[in-house]
This record gives sequence, structure tokens and C-alpha cells, in this order.
Amino acid sequence: MHSQLLLILVAILSALPCTIAASASAWRNRSIYQVMTDRFSRSDGSSTSACQTSERDYCGGTWRGIINKLDYISGMGFTAIWISPIGQQINGRTGEGEAYHGYWPTNLYALNERFGTEQDLRDLVAAVHSRGMYIMLDVVVNHFANQGDIIVYSDFVPLSDSRYFHPKCDIDWGNQTSIELCWMGNGYVHLVDVDTENDFVVSTLETYMAALITNYEFDGLRLDASRNIRKPFWTKLCLAANVYCQGEVWAGDPELVCPYQEYMDGLHNYPMKEVATTALTSSTGNMADLINMASKMNTRCKDVTLFGTFMENHDNPRIGSFTTDPARLQNVAALNILADGIPVLYYGQEQALTGSNDPANREALWLTDYRTTGNLVPTITSLNRLRNHAASTSPTFLTTSAVYTLLSSSVIRVRKENLVFVLTNTGSGASAAMTMDGFAPSLDLVEVLTCTHARADEKGRLPLVLRGEPMVLYPESLLSGSGICAL
Repeated sequence: MHSQLLLILVAILSALPCTIAASASAWRNRSIYQVMTDRFSRSDGSSTSACQTSERDYCGGTWRGIINKLDYISGMGFTAIWISPIGQQINGRTGEGEAYHGYWPTNLYALNERFGTEQDLRDLVAAVHSRGMYIMLDVVVNHFANQGDIIVYSDFVPLSDSRYFHPKCDIDWGNQTSIELCWMGNGYVHLVDVDTENDFVVSTLETYMAALITNYEFDGLRLDASRNIRKPFWTKLCLAANVYCQGEVWAGDPELVCPYQEYMDGLHNYPMKEVATTALTSSTGNMADLINMASKMNTRCKDVTLFGTFMENHDNPRIGSFTTDPARLQNVAALNILADGIPVLYYGQEQALTGSNDPANREALWLTDYRTTGNLVPTITSLNRLRNHAASTSPTFLTTSAVYTLLSSSVIRVRKENLVFVLTNTGSGASAAMTMDGFAPSLDLVEVLTCTHARADEKGRLPLVLRGEPMVLYPESLLSGSGICAL
């Protein structure tokens, strides 16, 4: 009876007038901070509560905790947050730990009580909106989770029957049909694959998504496991949601990733992430590969400026597990924030956390005490401020494709309208002198990470000395009134 009442409530909510949707174009000028709810901030404000990532247990992060640390996020210049899935999960401990991450749903119409109450979630959305920020929700519709080999379909709400799921089979990751029809998971937790070819299932999920957006006023969706569901399904789901949708297709090949943009607004830019982290984290990295991938993505994707540009996330090792060199970490951050696309920064990247593969990359951020010095926070703040300023003063800045140029085997220049940034993988302590051309004659420039002033000569050439850190150059006259570097 309880489930029936919830279904009726959702149907009623879906019939209510929709709030003004945050469109794809509106999201383009956002900068997103990804929050893993259980690991970001506790309601009690603790900075000492233990969290052993290897245990894969809940550590106590909550929606109320996020509210308490929104100033930390907005203070770095982020204008949106992405939060973990909110639905009810498998209870208790499994052979793979607890469902702290949110990807083991059992009931879409109930909230994960470990994260807080319905009022806490509403208060979080309101607090985000009160700052002029957007909130993106991570949604899981590919599967429901079951502990053990006996699948209890009656526990899955609202799809409480085996006929709404694909028959069990193991995924062959080299076969797209198998990826879409077979099950993820293991002997501890089976991820029972939803039959998204079934019309009733599709309409039920559309109704659920429309109600979810209307009820809580989320501004965007992150679509988990997008590659595991046939492409046309996503068009219907995103139309029902009527907000920006960014999908997860975990692959490094543009030929595989780009076609999904015909069915949703944007994707995680996995191809760029994979070559960028290789190129920038070691002096042996191939910078030409980075340039070539940027060109491929711009050529083969419908609109790469609607992709999410990221360098680490909850599924991939942190940059700090590849290198702890501060200069290289700064170069990665510069590309993360300033490259084409919507910046997505995984919580803790600003603190230079070093966790490698899941679960080590899911540290409790409160153990850093949210420090804002001696880490990447100042760099990321300056980068976000510059991107936000450039976007607010030029209507074409965010839709103009960046132009990449290889200056040497270890140095590249990236130009995006009036912004020029120089990246290198040489690391701290290295020094290289060069002259860069292409500026207006006698143009006064500011390097915004150090607030150093420079002037191009009468032929538009600028001598540079790189010392391992990135250089981010912007015309001084265009910074007037921005507050950047006290201008």
C-alpha cells in the first residue's frame, strides 16, 4: 500500500507545471564542483571523524553538511554542484561494503536516510539557488541492486517484477549489445539490468524523472552508466526532465563517445581527460597527443562546449596519485577550468588528495579541514574567476573553440579569444625561455595566477620564462573592474 501511495504522489507531481528549466546553454557558463555526499561534510561539522576508504562504509557526510560548506565551494568560484544519487539503497554491509556512493538503488521513490531528511534535501537545493548556483543530480536508472544470488524483484520500487528487467547475463565489454542488455555487479551485489526496451518501464521512468525535477527543482542531471542503455531512451528521459543532461560514457574513443550527444546535451569528456592526464603529469607525457585529441573532439562531436571537462572523479584515480609535483598539478587544473566545455572538479582535487583507484579516491574531505592555502585552492579560485569574467564580458567566449599549438615537446599554447594560457609538463624547478608571438602590438597583459604584468613588443611578441607552472595571460584593459589582480 505504501508503494502505491508513492506512485500516486509521483503521478500527481508530474502533472504540476514545471519550473523554469536550466537549459544547456545556461549550463555552459557554469563551473561544477562534484560532491560525493557521504565524503564531503558532516552535519556535526567534525574535521576529525575517521573514514577508512578501504572499508567502503558510510562515513557520515550529509546534505546538511553540504549546506554548511557551500561558502567553501562558492568561494572558489564554482557556480554549480553535482551531488550523489539520492535514492534508497541496499541496507547494511555487503561483501563490497555499504552503499555510501549511491549507485545501488532499491527504491527510487524513497530517499537515502543516511544523507538526511526530505527537508534537508529541499533546504540544500534552496541554499544552492539562493547563491545563484545550480544543482545537478546524479541519477541511476540502468539497474537496481540486489545482495546475493536470489533476486527479490518485489523489493524494487517502482519496477517490482522480473518482467521489467533483462534476463541475467554477464557483460562482454567488447560488444555494445551485451553492454546494453547484460548485468553489471558481482557475486556480492548484482546490478539487475532494467529493460529499457519495455514501453511501461520507459513511461514509468519518464514520469518519475519529471516528478523528481518538479518536486525538488534540480537544474540538471548526470546520467550514470549512459553506455549501458540504448541511446534513444536518453532522449525521452531528458525531454521528460526538461533540464540539461550530461551523460557518462566511460571510453577514450571520440568515435564511441561523440554519437551519444545526438541523444543528450553533453557527455563527460573522457577522451580528453585520458590523454590530458597522461600528457601533463610526467615530463615524458606526449603533449602532441593532447593537441590531437582536442582537435578530434571538436571535429567529431556535435558541440564539445557542452561536455564536462574533468581530470578526476569517483571512478578514476586522482591526479595526485600520478604526481604530487605542485607545478604539474597546477597545469592540470588550468586545463580543467579553461579548456572548452563545462569545468567539473571532483571534490578534493583542490586539496591535492592522492587516492588512486576506487575506493581510495573517495576520501573524507573534512580531514583536510577545508584548507584554502598551501594547496590548489588559490589557483582554482583564480582560474574560475577569470573564466567567469571572460564569459560575462564576451557573449562568444564559451562557444569559441580553443586553438592548441605545440611550442615544444613539453610546452603547448592554448588560445581562446583574448585568453592565452601556456601549459608545460616539465615540473617544478625546470626553467625554459621562449618568445611567443600573435599578440596585438604593445599589448599590456596580466598573468593572472601571479598577477604579473607584461607587455608585448611592437611586433606582438612576448618573451616568457616558464618555471614549470602554467601561465595564464589576459589583456589588462579587459580586466578593469573585475577585481582580478586588484584591477
